[in-house]
Amino acid sequence: MLIDGFVSTAAVAPLKVLNPGALDHALSGHVSAEAGHRLLLQELGLKPLLDLGMRLGEGSGAAVAVLVLRAGLACHTGMATFAEAQVSDKPA
Repeated sequence: MLIDGFVSTAAVAPLKVLNPGALDHALSGHVSAEAGHRLLLQELGLKPLLDLGMRLGEGSGAAVAVLVLRAGLACHTGMATFAEAQVSDKPA
């Protein structure tokens, strides 16, 4: 789950109270410039992927965060293993 913005973060906060592991799979897309958002994320143990001072709303933080996540996945899935890249830990 990708949580976006202060309102969404506040909406899922009761889940953490009811079940401490309920947000273990969640990511915070960004920390907004809204007062209290950073503190709420800290309380929930969520580290935002982005901190751009955005206050736009309408899912703008999640839209940018999804691009960052996709880039990370592309890098991970496209990276060769040491064996495939013929990398050896033996001195030449």
